Amino acid sequence: MNKQHVLVLDIVSLQPKHLLDPDLTPNIQKIASGGQHIKVRPVFPAVTGTVQATYITGKYPSEHGIICNGLPDRQYKEITMWNQYMVPIQGEKLWDTLKKSDPEAKTAVLFWQFSKLSTADYVVTPSPIHLENRMIQWCTSKPHGLYSKLREQHGDFDLRTFWGPLASLKSSEWILKAAIDVLDEYRPRLSLVYLPNLDYNAQKYGPDSTQAKQSIIEIDGLIGNLMEELNRRQLYENTRIVLLSEYAFKSVQRPIFINRFLHSRGYQIIDRVDDMDFINMEYSRAFALTDHQLAHIYIPNSDDIPEVKRSLEQLPGIAEVWGESEKKEHLINHARSGELIAIAEPDSWFVYYWWLEDERAPEFAYTVDIHRKPGYDPVELFFDPKTRRIPLQPELILGSHGLPSKKESDNVSMIVCGRDIMLPNEVEAIEIHDLLLQFCLHGDK
Repeated sequence: MNKQHVLVLDIVSLQPKHLLDPDLTPNIQKIASGGQHIKVRPVFPAVTGTVQATYITGKYPSEHGIICNGLPDRQYKEITMWNQYMVPIQGEKLWDTLKKSDPEAKTAVLFWQFSKLSTADYVVTPSPIHLENRMIQWCTSKPHGLYSKLREQHGDFDLRTFWGPLASLKSSEWILKAAIDVLDEYRPRLSLVYLPNLDYNAQKYGPDSTQAKQSIIEIDGLIGNLMEELNRRQLYENTRIVLLSEYAFKSVQRPIFINRFLHSRGYQIIDRVDDMDFINMEYSRAFALTDHQLAHIYIPNSDDIPEVKRSLEQLPGIAEVWGESEKKEHLINHARSGELIAIAEPDSWFVYYWWLEDERAPEFAYTVDIHRKPGYDPVELFFDPKTRRIPLQPELILGSHGLPSKKESDNVSMIVCGRDIMLPNEVEAIEIHDLLLQFCLHGDK
C-alpha cells in the first residue's frame, strides 16, 4: 500500500482555548473541523527539551534522561544548556522504531532540539560558527549539503530571528518553507518540524497579551500558507498534517533568585576574576540549574540535603521542594536530576543569577549566550538600546511554563487532519509517540 506523508508541526504553546476564537485561528480550525482535536496532558517538566524527548521515545524523563533544557555533567562539574546532540536521549527513537516496521520509511527532523548526530534521514538544525569577534550563521544538515540547497532557495537561516531580541515570525517562516521543500524532494514518511513563534511574545508580554495573540494569528497565517503550497505542489491529498503543542504558559510577575539565595546562605563558592563573580562548581555545596518554573538543585554532600531543603522551603515564590519520593512520584527520578527539585508558584519563575551585585555579573550575562549560562535566561529576548546589552531585569518577563500539569487549563492541543483513524479525546504526552507511529503506518487517508 502506498503510504502517506505525516507532517508534524510542533507549535509550542497551542492550547484548546485558542481554537474557540474564530478570528484567532481560522486556518487551524479549518484543519480541526475536517479532522480531530485531542487534548494533550504535558509531561513534567513542561519544557521543550523534555517534551520533545518524550514525544520521540514515548518515555518519561526517568527513562529518557532529559530532565529539563539543561544537563549536568557530574564528573566535570559543569552544566550544559540547550545541548543539540541526540546522544543524551536514552531509549529508541521514533524514526528507528518506524524503520523496524518499514525499512523504506524515511524521517525528516527540522530544528527540533537534540538533532545533531541524529539517526533520522534528513536533518537541519542551527550550528553557528563562533569566531573571536563574530558569529557566522550556519546550519548543520543531513545529508551533507542539504542546508546549502535550502540556503540557495531561501537565503541564510537568520539565527537572530530564532532567539534573542530580534526573535520573530521570520524563523518559523524559513523553517516551514524548508520543511515543504524537504517533503517535496525527499518524500519522507514522517517530518518533525519545530515552529517557535508562539514562544517569544508570551514570555515578553504575557500569554494573554495582545502581542501574544498576534503571534497566534501569525502562526495561523503560516498554516494557511502551508495548505495553499501543499495544494499547489499536489502534496496536500497525500499529507496528514499534525499540529502538536508542548506546554501552556502561565502569567508570571515574580522572579526567584534561587542561586543568589544559596550564595547568601554560604552554600556557594565564588571566584572573583577581573571584578566579575564566577560560580565555582567544584567547591560549591549547592547549585540550582534553573529552567523556567523549576530548578534542579545539585548537592554533592548528602548530609547537606535536609538543611538546603529547609532553607529553600522558606524562599518566597517556591511552592514545593521535592526529594527522592516526590521525584519518583513525578517520574523524574533520573541520575541527572538534582538531589532536590524546586517547583515555583504559578506566578513565579527561576532566575539563574548567583552574583549579589549586578556590577559583579560576568560579561556573558549581558549577551545572548545560551550555552555558557548554566540556566535558562528568557531576558535574552530584551535589548537595552542605551547600553546596547541584554538588561539584567528579570522582572521584564511576564510569561513562563514548566509546572506539573494539574488542571484542564494546563492541557495543550494536538490537531490531526482526517477522520480515518479514531482517536481519543485526551492523551498523556507519552502516548504521542505511538499515535505518530500509527499515523505513519496507517497508509492512505
